[in-house]
This record gives sequence, structure tokens and C-alpha cells, in this order.
Amino acid sequence: MKNRENFSGGAKWENIVGYCRMVRAGNHIYVSGTVAVDDDGNTVGLNDPYVQVKYIIEKIGKFLVLSGGSLENVVRTRLFVTDINQWEEIGKAHGEFFCNIKPATTMVEVKALINPEYLVEIEMDAVLD
Repeated sequence: MKNRENFSGGAKWENIVGYCRMVRAGNHIYVSGTVAVDDDGNTVGLNDPYVQVKYIIEKIGKFLVLSGGSLENVVRTRLFVTDINQWEEIGKAHGEFFCNIKPATTMVEVKALINPEYLVEIEMDAVLD
């Protein structure tokens, strides 16, 4: 694909699993599932889904800027949560970023994420003008 650009997040798992943090294909941007882990591998917002969502969205926002976009360009979010009963806290954090943008959004409970400290994993799709 000519107009494809991969953006690495630097995670050791990228080469093992065969993925990258974000792919820009033409004017479409696809962000891989992202969790609340900092650059040193520490979980952010331990036991706090609200803090984890905020951190994840801010983290994704920084990657979107690298590709020429921003959260304003997000058209779809997918939230994978380990406890759907925490939907209000998770939704509140999501809404603080997307209340006016209103992307198509899915929130689904999953049995587990790769690390039990992760309460939420988020994917996003964006379209540049």
C-alpha cells in the first residue's frame, strides 16, 4: 500500500505479536488497543477505571498528532472493559473528551485483558480532512 505509514509505540510486544501502535492509510488512522501503561511499563490509575480512560485517551491523542490529526478527527472508539458495572466512570471520562465530537462508540465487557491491572483498553479510528 503506497499511502501507508506505521507508527510504533515502542512496546516490546510490537515485533513479537506483529503490530504497531497506529497505522495511517491515506486519510484514515487506526489506533491499536491501548491501555493505561506509561513509558516505563507501569500501570497508570491502578484500580481506577476513570483515571485509566483519561490516560489512554490523552496517550492516543499524542499519537494522533504525530500523524497530522487530533482527537477532533476521531470517528469511532471501542472500549473493552473488565467490569461493565463501572460504565458510568468510564463513560464520564470518555465524555470529557468526546462530548462535542460524538464518535460512534462501543463499550463491551471482556473476561480479561492481558494484565489484570488493566481495567480498560481502547481502540480508535480517525479520518483526516
